[in-house]
Amino acid sequence: MPRKATHTAESLLDAAARIAATEGAAAVSMSAVAAAAQAPSGSVYYRFPDRAALLSALWLRTVDRFHHGFLEALAGTPADRAAVQAARHVVEWSRDNPVDATVLLAGRSAFGYTYWSDDARSAEAARQHRLSTELDALSTRLGYRGRADRERLVLLLVDLPSAALRRQLSGTGTVSDTTVDAVELIVRRALA
Repeated sequence: MPRKATHTAESLLDAAARIAATEGAAAVSMSAVAAAAQAPSGSVYYRFPDRAALLSALWLRTVDRFHHGFLEALAGTPADRAAVQAARHVVEWSRDNPVDATVLLAGRSAFGYTYWSDDARSAEAARQHRLSTELDALSTRLGYRGRADRERLVLLLVDLPSAALRRQLSGTGTVSDTTVDAVELIVRRALA
């Protein structure tokens, strides 16, 4: 009977995320992940052939975790409520997942995007295309027609919550309920 793997790809990515959140993406190395996960370095190399594969897997997993609820919120009805829920999701998800939020806020370039494999870059492009498509669909449902309107929507649903999160996570390391409510209020007023 085969032995169950002690150190899974998920547990190694969890260790990588913790390192990235506390020390920055530059500190994520194969040996640092092995040490943080208390795993033999061979376990890390078995699942991720190199650092670029590890970093891209961490980034893509984080994006998938975030997009799950964000894309669902964007597709909600009515459109104005969907926009508010999407903005709330950014802040609530980050409050509930501060390690992943710190990874996401660092941006893909911090995770060595230029060194990723073609497959990883294609996977990232597919995720970004889906996000852009859903944002465009919500923009249309809100009655926005021009590029400036779409940019305003991205500012409200992505940039505003991200700025609030960046300030809080870099300061206290936590996100307050007050921030969730403030972002919602600003988005509601902007849409009115």
